[in-house]
Amino acid sequence: MKALSDETRLKIIKMLFGGEKCVCEIALLTKRRQSTVSIHLRKLENWGILESKRDGKSTYYNLANNKVRKILKIVNDKPNKG
Repeated sequence: MKALSDETRLKIIKMLFGGEKCVCEIALLTKRRQSTVSIHLRKLENWGILESKRDGKSTYYNLANNKVRKILKIVNDKPNKG
């Protein structure tokens, strides 16, 4: 849940729900500097939420396990009360 508590990390995870993305794409879509995005991606990978692969100079990330997908689906499907 710590991973989901940060707005940038949550955006990254939701973005990767749609499939693999390059660090440069993630930086552009989150409107964050690539260095900032890389720090968040490293944390998410260390926590086992994401996995990465290198292709030349580019690094691509995707969700590492289906548990994250299930948690996000539950969180996103939960009706807002208030």
